Amino acid sequence: MVDPSSGEAAAADYVELGEQPSSPKSEKYQKVSVIPLVFLIFYEVSGGPFGVEDSVKAAGPLVALLGFLLVPFVWSVPEALITAELGTMFPENGGYVVWVSSALGPYWGFQQGWMKWLSGVIDNALYPVLFLDYLKSAIPALENGLPRTVAVLVLTVVLTYMSYRGLTIVGWVAIFLGVFSLLPFIFMGFIAIPRLNPATWFIMDLDKIDWTLYLNTLFWNLNYWDSISTLTGEVENPSKTLPKGLFYALVLVVLGYFFPLLIGTGAVPLNREFWTDGYFSNIAKMLGGVWLLTWVQAAAALSNMGMFLAEMSSDSFQLEGMASRGMLPELFAKRSRYGTPLVGILFSASGVILLSWLSFQEIIAAENFLYCFGMIMEFIAFVKLRVDRPAESRPYKIPVGTAGAILMCIPPTLLILVVLAIASFKVMVVSMVAVMIGLALEPCLRYSERKRWLKFTMNPDLYDLRSPYQ
Repeated sequence: MVDPSSGEAAAADYVELGEQPSSPKSEKYQKVSVIPLVFLIFYEVSGGPFGVEDSVKAAGPLVALLGFLLVPFVWSVPEALITAELGTMFPENGGYVVWVSSALGPYWGFQQGWMKWLSGVIDNALYPVLFLDYLKSAIPALENGLPRTVAVLVLTVVLTYMSYRGLTIVGWVAIFLGVFSLLPFIFMGFIAIPRLNPATWFIMDLDKIDWTLYLNTLFWNLNYWDSISTLTGEVENPSKTLPKGLFYALVLVVLGYFFPLLIGTGAVPLNREFWTDGYFSNIAKMLGGVWLLTWVQAAAALSNMGMFLAEMSSDSFQLEGMASRGMLPELFAKRSRYGTPLVGILFSASGVILLSWLSFQEIIAAENFLYCFGMIMEFIAFVKLRVDRPAESRPYKIPVGTAGAILMCIPPTLLILVVLAIASFKVMVVSMVAVMIGLALEPCLRYSERKRWLKFTMNPDLYDLRSPYQ
């Protein structure tokens, strides 16, 4: 795990990359402290146990519980550790784009940014829709038609405005939403104690496991740890705050999944077919009545708001970081009076609205596929930077050598290959078209720069990735 007390100090002859100001351009804006950071990461990754129900339907109680207890060590811990090391090594907005650019060059850094941004926008298109899905039982008119379309647009505009008003506001809103979303499950835990049947936790039928649904559910609920890296320039003292935030968020996310699953599978009679999205609401009603059902439904709806805000912040600041590196036109680097990247927010919100017509299954599959490509490049960049730049300052360094770094990346890479292999043909085709657009878009932007059709600038205060190592 990302132990906040660890991290190796740089020797005197190291290049002091990790000690540079987190983002010179953003020094005048209020920075994000550790507690808001924890909940921003929590919403980037999780948002609570809403959406994990399908794991029980797919594999039964024992395999579902083991998945959310063990897979974090295969996937989440390595991704969080790499984010802590590279995020403190390059403490600026842009995150994984800068990592890949430094290791593989700006062309591949742009591809990383394109795939990750597109994956994030596809993911964010899901949350206004899910928010309305939890409300349609109370307001049937929101189920379909024009009222639903108008509600999606209004909700997207309101949440986008909150993102525009500042990352500090978003961080404190995330704290409130996180506490509100997790509290009902603590109440459920106390109420469920007399009804618990531990024998249910050990039920397993290997002949009736839907591996595709199971793995997609696990992967979707345990990824995106690296998304916070695109906000590193907005973090207060990132060399210490980022590793701490990742460590505490990792504990919060795992407990936030495992504890509700433990309650739900142990306190009510098992019927795997009932375990679909929203089933925790039914469990709440069985255990506590209508008041707890209402609380869980409200928590689920507001959780989607938190995930939208966190993802929108990550996506927009990623575009700002890319523009500061000269990868995107200068206008993407301009900030509002609240310190937020206005153009990046509007661009990301437009993508959300355009993609909101996709179904839940299509959104999950498409974002997973693109996300996998980006993660492979991150693992390659992590290992390559360890080999090529061993003496460079790393305020937080994973306590393994080069061989250990390679071995650490093997299990999550194997998981990525499995997720790619189980994708449908339609998802593969659409995702490959998106990848090819990115491959062509970067040369087009460079051509427009040479022709001076668009203005590109490199922030002179940022570390030059091309010197002295490339």
